[in-house]
Amino acid sequence: MYAIIQIAGKQFKVKPGMVLNIPTLNVEPGNKFDVERVLAYSDGKDLTVGTPELADITIKGTVVSHGRGKKIIVFKKKRRKGYQKKQGHRQGFTQIKVEGITKSKPAAKQTTAKKADAEAKATKKPAAAKKPAAKTAAKKPAAKKPAAKKPAAKKPAAKKPAAKKADSASKGE
Repeated sequence: MYAIIQIAGKQFKVKPGMVLNIPTLNVEPGNKFDVERVLAYSDGKDLTVGTPELADITIKGTVVSHGRGKKIIVFKKKRRKGYQKKQGHRQGFTQIKVEGITKSKPAAKQTTAKKADAEAKATKKPAAAKKPAAKTAAKKPAAKKPAAKKPAAKKPAAKKPAAKKADSASKGE
């Protein structure tokens, strides 16, 4: 028996009695908690996949401790620029123990919803005889505006023949 759960945007495969590290939760060590998002559940025979999650599966767990993971080194460098930066980081985690995976019946929620709908229909008053609505004049569609006129295409100006240079005439004199 196992389940796929989602906590803080990460997915984990859990089994009863399993101890695992998850992103930090704001729960004191020794306290119990329930997982809200169960994405899939298998009892060994059948696999049930939620769309997007299963409401009838509950997973109970206990917080064992809080801690910080192994240190990683973040090293940044830009070659030929004289830039180097070394930085360390330790990600926090919460260690939990999965106490059990239980399957409950969601029928209670569905029956209450059906009862509420039935009561709403019963309390609804029958429609009284309505007066005929006054006829409104049908609106005519607005007249279409004429399309914008495009500017007339300019014709290329005819080239004038090149005038003879006056300099050649003045040189001859």
